[in-house]
Amino acid sequence: MPELTVPTTDLHLAWLEAHREWAAEHQDGSGLQPDEDVESSDGFAAYVARLSREADDDQPLPAGRVHCTYWWITEEGTVLGAIALRHELNDFLLEAGGHIGYSVRPSRRRRGTAGWALGEALRHASMRGIIPVLVTCHVDNEASRRTIESRGGVLEDVRDTALGRLRRYWITG
Repeated sequence: MPELTVPTTDLHLAWLEAHREWAAEHQDGSGLQPDEDVESSDGFAAYVARLSREADDDQPLPAGRVHCTYWWITEEGTVLGAIALRHELNDFLLEAGGHIGYSVRPSRRRRGTAGWALGEALRHASMRGIIPVLVTCHVDNEASRRTIESRGGVLEDVRDTALGRLRRYWITG
């Protein structure tokens, strides 16, 4: 059974295995920045510490960033994917990114993992009072479209954004 795991340095090797499998794909929900060193123990520890700070509503953040809770989707010590819950929307997130971003590593797709994780993130959003929740996906990502719709996503529109052409869904419950 999968679980949402708060990022930890204890999963460095398992996280790297998943990261390498994603290869050139963007790891939605991971919070990973292009210039971050995640290979070294110190670099990975700095990455995990940054994710922890961003989740803490009492910590100041750089301009343009919002507080965000990150989880790794894990099962028996294996990192299956990542999911993030943004605590509020700035202009960019309202236009393109949404409240929740997620991804599942290629070898673990088509098993219901994304739907399960989205359901868990929606439960956490509700506990924080984040209702409705905006979730977006690229227009050609049929798996993500089905996942969002299976969790009650109602299509608001399809639009061109800084991230490309996206479907924008609102989930109210």
